[in-house]
Amino acid sequence: MAEAHRVVVKVGSSSLTTASGGLDADRVDALVDVLAKHRSGGEREIVLVSSGAIAAGLAPLGLPRRPKDLARQQAAASVGQGLLMARYTASFARYGLRVGQILLTTDDTSRRAHHRNASRTLDELLAMDALPVVNENDTVATDEIRFGDNDRLAALVAHLVRADLLVLLSDVDGLYDGDPAAEGTARIGEVRGPADIAHVKIGSAGKAGVGTGGMVTKVEAARIAAAAGIPVVLTSASHAADALAGRDTGTYFHATGRRSADRLLWLQHASAPRGALTLDEGAVRAVVEGRKSLLPAGIAAVEGDFVAGDPVELRDPAGRAVARGLVNFDARELPRLLGRSTRELARELGPAYEREVIHRDGLVVLHP
Repeated sequence: MAEAHRVVVKVGSSSLTTASGGLDADRVDALVDVLAKHRSGGEREIVLVSSGAIAAGLAPLGLPRRPKDLARQQAAASVGQGLLMARYTASFARYGLRVGQILLTTDDTSRRAHHRNASRTLDELLAMDALPVVNENDTVATDEIRFGDNDRLAALVAHLVRADLLVLLSDVDGLYDGDPAAEGTARIGEVRGPADIAHVKIGSAGKAGVGTGGMVTKVEAARIAAAAGIPVVLTSASHAADALAGRDTGTYFHATGRRSADRLLWLQHASAPRGALTLDEGAVRAVVEGRKSLLPAGIAAVEGDFVAGDPVELRDPAGRAVARGLVNFDARELPRLLGRSTRELARELGPAYEREVIHRDGLVVLHP
């Protein structure tokens, strides 16, 4: 951990704000003190994924708690995001450090061009010695294009920037084998794979009510990052310095997989399917077992209203989702293509139709 060059640090709302809403300047400054120190004079790169925009906007708007309706959440985020960045800007300025704001939705990252732009911007900020502060774009995100929690966003950002380590900061100092408040429970120091915590009952969002996550989203984020070849430390914000220094703290999730193509991880974990294609048994085998592209001959049915470039779900004849991919045709074009060979389609409709419905480079298998 101490030798990690590029580190993504995620901090939750409860670690930055009061329970009633509003930023806690002392908490923000304490976190910034740690991050600034552990940049090691610029030798270490840090990307901060920070929640807190909605929570920061509650008190200024006179809201007693986090609203449930999306419109009020967006209004609170609109007010709170500016306050959050102003606080970070002022706090990092104490160390002569510049910050850059990056706001993302799933739509920004699952599409090829948008994904490339996000990656390029983050890399350029780091190259210019600025510290990126990433958050979900809550002011415009709808249910269809939102990540839902910043833990998952942090795991995907860690993969996007090719991080050496992901640090998830919470209000709990690690993963426990039971309720941390109950007598007799113990902190789990290391997780080498999903089997190590299969017996653990994991809780949801905490009592403060200003965030959306909880331990369940952090463990899922750790699983995503570890499967993508990135080790993870899960600990409390008060132990952030220990985590970045490589000292024994929290729960350490070992990397369990290898790094894959950037967009495929986003496609699997961040995209919201705009429709579905039902495949015949032969096409399921070709896609899932053979890792082949999807051709029109293997599609039995089309569902949804999507356009070329949208993510769609691929289902087997029983309706089970087996894969997800970026489709090359609009929904209205596909019905007349189903069950037909690309050669036949090219003869009848032109050479533009002699291609895959979903190319294998834009397809991820969900259930191998």
